[in-house]
Amino acid sequence: MEFVIITIFPELVEQVFKWGILRRAVEAAKLSYRLVDPREFTNDRHKSIDDVAYGGRPGMVMMCEPIFKAMEALEAQDALKESRKFIHLTPIGRLLNWETAEDLAGNDQLILLAGRYEGIDQRVIDTFADDEISVGDYVLSGGELAAMVLVDAVARFIPEVVGNERSVAQDSFTTGLLDHPHYTRPADFRGMKVPAVLLSGNHAEIENWRREQAEQLTRRKRPDLWKRYNSGKSGGTGGRSGGK
Repeated sequence: MEFVIITIFPELVEQVFKWGILRRAVEAAKLSYRLVDPREFTNDRHKSIDDVAYGGRPGMVMMCEPIFKAMEALEAQDALKESRKFIHLTPIGRLLNWETAEDLAGNDQLILLAGRYEGIDQRVIDTFADDEISVGDYVLSGGELAAMVLVDAVARFIPEVVGNERSVAQDSFTTGLLDHPHYTRPADFRGMKVPAVLLSGNHAEIENWRREQAEQLTRRKRPDLWKRYNSGKSGGTGGRSGGK
């Protein structure tokens, strides 16, 4: 998969590909990325990409022309793949969850538009956007951090990006529940002991303990997920009803 990120701060967004799992995935050619700066498609000496909003509202709006030209340049370079999605990162979009991330991972290319200021000229969104996604009910200074979150979430579902793919299937939300607690060595740290069942070697009992812990955590910390999980079980979906 290729991530194409349209942003006026490419150096910021690039950092998500420079560390950890994503860095290794890039080096192993499991995914690639392309950063596109709209300022490169401006004509004035100030490289202006924003202007005052029509209607008198305070704040600036990103202009449509640089983004249109950026997309036209990608098309001219034959850089647009047939299986692609253009996503506008915005607080008014639908909330990102694991199901959306898994679905997006099925594309060959994701084009992510990271806005700034008061927003982006609606004509860009009307022309190009296949989807609008939010990472939460709050406002960021720009879409760059949201784009980085989406990249990280989606990349985990790309084959061979995560070393042990079983760990993805066991993440929070993938079964409709939060993840269970985790422990490692030492078994006794300053009097705080690892639950005995995890040291028993009885895999059936360990799995039962993990399930019980996941259910208790979900019921206590995310009653909304717990309600949905139980609804999914009663509907015959095995609990894979997803989460937020």
